Formats: sequence, structure tokens, C-alpha cells
Amino acid sequence: MASTACFLHHHALTTVSRSSISSSQRQVAAIKPNLLVCRAQKQAVQEDDGSLVSRRLAVTVLIGAAAVASKVSPADAAYGEAANVFGKPRTNTDFIPYNGDGFKLSIPSKWNPSKEVEYPGQVLRYEDNFDSTSNVAVMVTPTDKKSVTDYGSPEEFLSKGGFDSNAVATANILETSTPLVGGKQYYFLSVLTRTADGDEGGKHQLITASVNDGKLYICKAQAGDKRWFKGARKFVESASSSFSLA
Repeated sequence: MASTACFLHHHALTTVSRSSISSSQRQVAAIKPNLLVCRAQKQAVQEDDGSLVSRRLAVTVLIGAAAVASKVSPADAAYGEAANVFGKPRTNTDFIPYNGDGFKLSIPSKWNPSKEVEYPGQVLRYEDNFDSTSNVAVMVTPTDKKSVTDYGSPEEFLSKGGFDSNAVATANILETSTPLVGGKQYYFLSVLTRTADGDEGGKHQLITASVNDGKLYICKAQAGDKRWFKGARKFVESASSSFSLA
């Protein structure tokens, strides 16, 4: 059971050019006169009983003229795409997909791979460029369990091996869940640990675990308490929630 306890033992802003704005203003200016002319024609049709142009034709002319007048120039179209006013989906550049052997997850794009090995069975570790305390690691170890639920409850799974008193002073479980995804049972735990040396005021650790084909998969993403509230939370939570068996 040592493998279940190892992970807690160790320590676009687009600016609009003046030319684009001017182009848009000229576009609006070009539309209004055409609409006014069409309305005048329509009024004349309604007042002149002997006119050969029917009311329906006048409305057709109005719609047609508006359509012609509202054609978007290439320059304006380029502006619209850059400003995303047409609702075109954008690619999320904050994360990059990672496909491992039997698992996958999204990693913050500004985190780099680390050669540091903290836990048995560790197959991946990425850390923040500016603070190695913010990191994500994946461990894969053999198991005779058929499901993660065979380890007991999430709390029992976490506490099988206890805590190293030299590394962790307190460990508070903030949240647990047992989602079923793609027919596979997962355990999720959010833990706040306070280290004996008071480093970073503690660490937020998000742990996701599941069993597949005789292997226990554990993903642990974490950040120091201080950085957690300064923006690291978004990256740690996204990396953790993206983890799944392939």
C-alpha cells in the first residue's frame, strides 16, 4: 500500500487601428443614404395609387438595397475577425494537451518538464517556471485492485500510509468526490497541508486517482497557499480536472 501514501510524504489584447475605425465609420455613412432613399421610394409608392410598383416590390427594393449597402469590405472583415466580433472560437493557449501511456491531461503552457523524481512510479512532472512549488505529477504503479474503490473511501485511500511528521504538520481534507467517468471510477481529494517549516503557509494539493488494467494512476497537482490566491489556483485546478484515463 506504500504507493497510495507516497504523494503526501515528500516534501491578447487587440487594439483597433484608426484606419479600421475610419473604415467602419465610412461603412455606416454609406448605409444610411441608401436606406433613406428606399424609404422615400416606399412612401411615394404608398401615396401614389396609380403607381405600377406594388408595396411588396418597394419592400423588396428596401431589403435589397440594405443588403448591398451592408456588404463588408475585406478590411472590415479582417478587423472583425481580429476583434472576435463574429464569435469565432479561439484556441486556449494557456494549456497544452499531454497524452501519456494510459492517461491524458492538460498542462499549463508556461510550466516546464522537470527531471526531479519525488514519488515511486512517477512518469511525469511539470513545474511552474517561476515557482517549483506549483507543479503537477503523475504516478503509475502496479496494483491488485480492480477499482479504486477497493482501497476504501477517499479518506481511507489517502490515509493508508499516514503522514511523515518531519514533512507535514497538519493535513486537512477540504473536499472529496467519487466521479464516474467513461465507466471508470475516480477518487478526487482536495487537501491543504501545513508543513513543519511553514513554507508558503501550506500547500493546496489536488489528488485524482483511478485504477485500470492492473495499474493505479495518481495525478497530484499543487501550489503553495500564497500563490494559490495569486493566480496559481486556475492552473492547478484545470490541470487536475483534465486528468483522465486514456
